[in-house]
Amino acid sequence: GTFLQRKPRELSGGQRQRVAMGRAIVREPAAFLFDEPLSNLDAKLRVQMRLEIQKLHRELKTTSIFVTHDQVEAMTLANRMIVMNAGLVEQIGTPLEVYNHPATMYVAGFIGSPAMNFIKGKVVGSHFIADTSDTKIALGEALPKRAGEGAAVHLGMRPEHLKLDASGPISGTVEMIEALGADSLLHISVAGTLMVVRVSGISEAKIGETLRVAAIAEKLYLFDAATSKAI
Repeated sequence: GTFLQRKPRELSGGQRQRVAMGRAIVREPAAFLFDEPLSNLDAKLRVQMRLEIQKLHRELKTTSIFVTHDQVEAMTLANRMIVMNAGLVEQIGTPLEVYNHPATMYVAGFIGSPAMNFIKGKVVGSHFIADTSDTKIALGEALPKRAGEGAAVHLGMRPEHLKLDASGPISGTVEMIEALGADSLLHISVAGTLMVVRVSGISEAKIGETLRVAAIAEKLYLFDAATSKAI
């Protein structure tokens, strides 16, 4: 009630954004075009509005095209997602399809938070051998066959698919620790490349300490070094 008497210029950016969305909804259009409607909102309000938009979409059942740079928004709001890079469509699919089977390195690095880790190297037998370090990682069965012997590739590993393991093949120095409460993000330097490892709870790791890390073989990705396409 207090805001009804106010002119648009007397409202905050977030309030204006919500008023604009309300005005679009009452017209009952054939489709909604949302261009980053939550970008001016603070974090708490953004979560609240995401839930509101989800509920509205279920009730109105109106096709909505929603542009966002925030991949959490994209993952939580989309039925189908179109990932674009420099004006070109890189991949179309459901959020989980795009997360689990990224078509290109760009998509793999964009969807997922924190972003996927990449190391450059080649396929030798059933292993990935890194170019810049003596890192040798087992690839399981399917990936080496698809890539071919000696293929120049980027290996992709999501932070949540890595684990601390005293006999792990990846060795790195802890550069930074983000303690988030439920989990911790360890930023480790592996032969000059920064990698992020997500560990559960509060980590005991110390800055400057050397840690060994193992990857889950079934959760690894290979991308062609020349085309950046998934193998």
